[in-house]
Amino acid sequence: MLSSHEVLGFMSPPLAMEILTFSYESDKPLYRTTLAAVAEARKLRPVFLERQPRTQRHAVMLTTLTRPALELVAANLIRAWLLKKYNSMLGDFLDQLGISHKEGVVEDLPPTMDDAKLRAAIDTLLGKYPQEVVAVYLNAFNEMNEVDWPNLNALLEKDSRLQLGV
Repeated sequence: MLSSHEVLGFMSPPLAMEILTFSYESDKPLYRTTLAAVAEARKLRPVFLERQPRTQRHAVMLTTLTRPALELVAANLIRAWLLKKYNSMLGDFLDQLGISHKEGVVEDLPPTMDDAKLRAAIDTLLGKYPQEVVAVYLNAFNEMNEVDWPNLNALLEKDSRLQLGV
């Protein structure tokens, strides 16, 4: 099971940059919080990073966000991106599994999930959304929820379609 900082490290650089750029363009409070956390981790003042060209700043931020100490910040960044940009994917997945939700957010997950339902839901997502985005979502879903589905763990480890950094 990959943690959020590992997911950011293993995904393709263009997708990682997309996540950070999305935050910059559509969620300024999250972006500023992320920038401040990166600056603190690098023992810099945020203004130092703010003065850098955005592409250079984002490269520094993404490198830093792959550190274990910034797990919570990386998790918030990925979660916000998924909830805002790929909300329809979250809803599709939960609908396929028969889990009630409100705009992709679930109160209670079942303790287990049927293998056939899970595989069908993943196949649906892979047919409809970019493969790497689906892999990021499923890793985030698996890591950020309290319920542990062994069959999802196994699929994330063994299904080549769900591998990051390949």
